[in-house]
Amino acid sequence: MAGSVRRPEQTGPPELFYNEDEARKYTQNSRIIDIQSQMSERAVELLCLPEDQPCYLLDVGCGSGLSGDYITEQGHHWVGIDISTAMLDVALDREVEGDLILGDMGQGVPFRPGTFDGCISISALQWLCNADKKSHNPPRRLFRFFTTLYSALARGSRAVLQLYPENAEQLELVTAQAMRAGFTGGMVVDYPNSTKAKKFFLCLFAGISGVLPKGLGEMSAEQGVTHQASFIKERMRFKNAKGKSVKKSRETG
Repeated sequence: MAGSVRRPEQTGPPELFYNEDEARKYTQNSRIIDIQSQMSERAVELLCLPEDQPCYLLDVGCGSGLSGDYITEQGHHWVGIDISTAMLDVALDREVEGDLILGDMGQGVPFRPGTFDGCISISALQWLCNADKKSHNPPRRLFRFFTTLYSALARGSRAVLQLYPENAEQLELVTAQAMRAGFTGGMVVDYPNSTKAKKFFLCLFAGISGVLPKGLGEMSAEQGVTHQASFIKERMRFKNAKGKSVKKSRETG
């Protein structure tokens, strides 16, 4: 795709892309803060947490803690994990309320079984679809992430992961590995007919088969079926994505 703007995850590993300059940008750019806050609000809404009850949440790809700020405002407690030391340094400088862990989500989330009442992730999951190093195998890294996440969640809880998929193949790859790990659920698409407002949220159920929420901006129930890739009891064609090769990024370093 010559001449097109490269997506951040195509430029190299996240720990290098999210350097000190990018970390400062995330903290000082009001537009980025607004978008991050809106997506965090929607993700927490899709978790369907009990009302008036503090919950313990995991924020995967927490960055500088913008999503955590919203979680705190809602009266919940949280732990954030991120691969970028620069972003976590900004979170520490901002004195966010959550606990912070430096880690690669592709190597799994290091928590005891049943630790969390829910999980959110904003704009991080698509990074696992790329191989930034020769040792990286995207299907394997996705499966490792989802299996450890499933274990870390209390049975009956949810994970809501907002992502920017590059294409339909990436969506199939992600949902296939989530289902292999034991999750049920599917993709909720907000404003599916809008180029700018369209947002993808992978809504996963741990240990239950819940009703998939309806995406915002859908005109009818029939449309909702079209835009929600549910995989509650079907392997569908996602099983074919297990061994699919994915586009590799240039080796760095």
